[in-house]
Amino acid sequence: MNKKQAGVILALLALIVCAGVLAAKVNSSMQDLGTVSITDTDEVININNSKQDEVGYDFFYEAKSVRDKKSSETLEYLAEIIDSEKVSQMDRDTAAKQKIALVMDQENETKIELALKGKGFEEILCLIENDKARIFVKNSELTDSQRKQIQEVVMSVAKIKNVEIELKK
Repeated sequence: MNKKQAGVILALLALIVCAGVLAAKVNSSMQDLGTVSITDTDEVININNSKQDEVGYDFFYEAKSVRDKKSSETLEYLAEIIDSEKVSQMDRDTAAKQKIALVMDQENETKIELALKGKGFEEILCLIENDKARIFVKNSELTDSQRKQIQEVVMSVAKIKNVEIELKK
């Protein structure tokens, strides 16, 4: 194994650790639903309920910005692996599959958000990880029919049965 292969493996390992930390934060049962904390080696971004008092703060805008930034960074990294001649074909194939899955998840998130906005919800944020969808809705409460409507949209668009709905004010 040469130095470049070791570097690629370490970079992949760091990416997996970051994804694991993010997954643990997103999937854990949160006491304070208004807190999303994403840690990166370059920056730390905290989205907190206390920021709602600040002028111009918008949870949905901030969370979408963080999601889009992380996705684009991951896509760039995977593209570098796919295009590199120094990476084994098996690793390039794995990176290509991960890239396709990430792009499909992004597409499904956007479709779900647009479909739910079309059904009358003011603000929606959809996060898809593996076989789970987390939907953040700007509302003080939801009726059973609204919850069912959200689950039906997620099922029809992304074929995901495990749907978590969280309310944001």
